[in-house]
Amino acid sequence: MKQIFSKKAPAAIGPYCHAIVHNDMVFCSGQIPLDPETMEIVGTDIETQTNQVMKNIEAVLSEVGTSLDKIVKATIFLDTMDDFLGMNKVYEACLAGHKPARSAFEVGRLPKDALVEIECIAVIE
Repeated sequence: MKQIFSKKAPAAIGPYCHAIVHNDMVFCSGQIPLDPETMEIVGTDIETQTNQVMKNIEAVLSEVGTSLDKIVKATIFLDTMDDFLGMNKVYEACLAGHKPARSAFEVGRLPKDALVEIECIAVIE
């Protein structure tokens, strides 16, 4: 197993790495909509925040030579399910037709009061 830390993604805000690579699989930690430069939440709406989360995931995946179209499973945590449609629209656009397995949950609260957090598993081919 190998721990992954990407300089293009926001620094971890806890005792974890961006991802773990094991064999040809990448297990990505949850990403929230932090700007990697400022470490501040980007945007106040679900669309802007989801877009930033997807950029952060893409940065982590690119660190190990894979991409968003290699995601096999995503788990999405939302502050409120009222944001599901807005999140879904951006998520779908970022994946450009790729449709991995997925779960989505409403949770009580997310780190830094983010509206969305996404974690995923991808393959390296």
